[in-house]
Amino acid sequence: MKYIKTEIDFKTAILTVDREKKLNALNSDVIVELNEIIDNYIADSSISSIIITGAGNKSFIAGADITQMLEFSSLEASNYSKNGILLFNKIEKSPKPIIAAINGYALGGGCELALACHIRYSSKESLFGLPEVTLGLIPGFGGTQRLKRIVGPGLANELIFSGKYIDSKEALRIGLVNKICDDVIEESMKLCNIISKNSPLAISHAIKSMACGEDVSYFDSFDIENNFFSQLFNSYDSKEGMQAFVEKRKPLFKGK
Repeated sequence: MKYIKTEIDFKTAILTVDREKKLNALNSDVIVELNEIIDNYIADSSISSIIITGAGNKSFIAGADITQMLEFSSLEASNYSKNGILLFNKIEKSPKPIIAAINGYALGGGCELALACHIRYSSKESLFGLPEVTLGLIPGFGGTQRLKRIVGPGLANELIFSGKYIDSKEALRIGLVNKICDDVIEESMKLCNIISKNSPLAISHAIKSMACGEDVSYFDSFDIENNFFSQLFNSYDSKEGMQAFVEKRKPLFKGK
């Protein structure tokens, strides 16, 4: 059974988790399918950005599939968690920007998926939370690690230990989302259209520079940025971009 609907709009792939009756909860099949689809679009040179959203107006992704998890052994839970972590790491490290268009509940695994995306746009009605402790669990798809990096350890501790939900205004205030939108898909597409005009090679290098900088000391991270910056001077895109600027015309980037 297919759980992900796909649509191409110009250079943007829109992926919709389509389990509306289950509030788009993530089961093992959804994780496998989403992993394969993202691989395909990362490899597709005609695609510059990816949007992930949920079916309907009520839920982005309302967590993992508790009905499935209820039957897990410790080993099965470990495998489920590992598969989710691998997928979310792939999203975070994607050389193409991935935007979470959050259109309702972003709870548990859904919040964790949003945290892995490069940019998060939210509807006014969205709710966010990591309520796993209310089930006798903890976040298992990277939430304990990503949330503290995005909102800071104090707020991450508060949200994870309490399991409470916050609305979109609070999520914006603490930096969990970038923007609150009247139409989250429309606003996400506007951003993707702007991104599509820029050098895909430069964007991928920016993503790599930021990701690699997380793993070293603050001052060592500047060496990483210097490396990616200087590499681009051997590329077609950098020469074309600077030449177009001098000639006062639009650049024609090729991603190489």
